[in-house]
Amino acid sequence: MHTTLVTVDTLAAHLTDSRWLIVDCRFDLTQPAAGEAAYGAGHIPGAIYAHLDRDLSSPITPSTGRHPLPDPERFAQTLSRWGVGADTQVIAYDADNGMYASRLWWLLRWVGHRAVAVLDGGFKAWTAANQPTGTEIPARSPTRFQARPDRDLWLDADQVQARVQQPDWRLLDARAPERFLGKVEPLDKVAGHVPGARNHPFSTNLTSDGRFGAPEELRRRYEQSQAGVADDHTIVMCGSGVTACHLLLALEVAGKPGARLYAGSWSEWITDARRGVATTD
Repeated sequence: MHTTLVTVDTLAAHLTDSRWLIVDCRFDLTQPAAGEAAYGAGHIPGAIYAHLDRDLSSPITPSTGRHPLPDPERFAQTLSRWGVGADTQVIAYDADNGMYASRLWWLLRWVGHRAVAVLDGGFKAWTAANQPTGTEIPARSPTRFQARPDRDLWLDADQVQARVQQPDWRLLDARAPERFLGKVEPLDKVAGHVPGARNHPFSTNLTSDGRFGAPEELRRRYEQSQAGVADDHTIVMCGSGVTACHLLLALEVAGKPGARLYAGSWSEWITDARRGVATTD
């Protein structure tokens, strides 16, 4: 069972394995139709497509962030339609860096399915290795997936607010430094970060070719950001709860499980002005 990352070679060796499900998660926050269009133009053979807004999130409300967690039962229906069973090995991939594939990785773990991994380097690595692509949309036999959501894996805004100023808790923000500091904000109405949070850009998880760094290097970087705080007292966030999952995957790769997701993240935090905004470290 693969539970964090798989290589191109490993996936290629299982390309025709009916027990494996490949899911294309390519997406663009500024062009929501782009990922599905890219899938239609060519994808890993046998892959189905997962749309971030439609399949991996719930509808936005005035009090939520941009990508609320999907309703567990509705998500279970999606997984059933995809043919995910108890023994299905799911492999998620996106264009290159795992930003969107990590969302599906975490969601599956949240509802109780551990056999899920991300293709390291994504579609870019697959094509660079001269592996085949196709345009056929596969037909899979439906299953009856039973969701067992673990509420302990994520926190809401009130829970984060109660913990972020405590010295034995650490909130890590996965956004780029310029967004964290409020110098630019391309997606949300308010710029800045949660007071007390520390910046840990998701890009620091990656090497120059878009693959995850070595476990020991990831561990070193996270230990520096955590500054002595335990893994199970570490919370991760981003703009809307998507890129934060990349931090959770990297922590697992580093052998540091137990951190939790602030699911609503910055775009939820700013729906209530009483929560406060910071623009300095």
